[in-house]
Amino acid sequence: MTRIDIQFTMFSAFYSPLIATMAGGFLAEEGLEGEWSVSPPGGSAIAALEDGSAHVVQSALSQAFGPLSRGEDPGVVHFAQINEMDGFFLTGRQPDPEFDWRKLEGAAVVLFGGGQPLAMFKYACHRAGIDYGRLQAIHPGSAAEIDRAFRAGLGDYVQQQGPFPQQLEADGVGHVVAQVGRQIGRCGFSSLCARRDWLETDMARAFTRAYRRARLWLNETPAAEVARAERSFFPEIDVEALERCIATYQQLGCWTPPIEIAPEAFEATLDIFAYNGLIDERFAYDRVCAFPPTD
Repeated sequence: MTRIDIQFTMFSAFYSPLIATMAGGFLAEEGLEGEWSVSPPGGSAIAALEDGSAHVVQSALSQAFGPLSRGEDPGVVHFAQINEMDGFFLTGRQPDPEFDWRKLEGAAVVLFGGGQPLAMFKYACHRAGIDYGRLQAIHPGSAAEIDRAFRAGLGDYVQQQGPFPQQLEADGVGHVVAQVGRQIGRCGFSSLCARRDWLETDMARAFTRAYRRARLWLNETPAAEVARAERSFFPEIDVEALERCIATYQQLGCWTPPIEIAPEAFEATLDIFAYNGLIDERFAYDRVCAFPPTD
């Protein structure tokens, strides 16, 4: 078996297309043994590509926008989609089947403090017709710190990726009231990223074959079976909560079978970042994206 090093920028069940390459045995079928990690606080999955400690990473198309805005070459390329929708949930303290986004105005909302999660959330508020400036935004820090803060009683609502909202429900701490992705619609949210020279290798072609099969399996397999396969990756999450999370993501449609990054999804991400004032030019698709390796 040949070792392939995979790094996640953020780890959650939202990134199941990549997790499934390992959990479903698809890498092993290609003679690859996956070793995975999460980029450390203050670190960068892109840095892991640059120093050779990772072959492929979970990232986002927006990763390239900063270097391009400074006139720099991003140094890496995004070659396959992971998610074509925002995967954050909004969880409240009480069940609210009639939830309306207008309820957020004046409420205390525990949120990520910047980057793509906050940019997407602000755009969702815009699409919902509410004023983000009227929220009482609370930014505790990392995903773990956000979870701890809400569990400790901070905030009326919290922004999280699955399966952590489903575990809040299982623990009686909160109740999912909305999915941010349904407000935003299709966009290039997260992607697989690598160095261009690696994409020319046999390993890259083998990985891509595994990833295509894993993505199809994820769409065609009952959520309960997927949750059982991925259970070891989420030791602190109840398997029933993980199953509910997987089922919701399957229904959301963020894991469509094609792995290619759609130009329309890329353009939608440009729209979102332009709305937030984070870019002042529209970058060409081929400066950020490449087609996945083929045999």
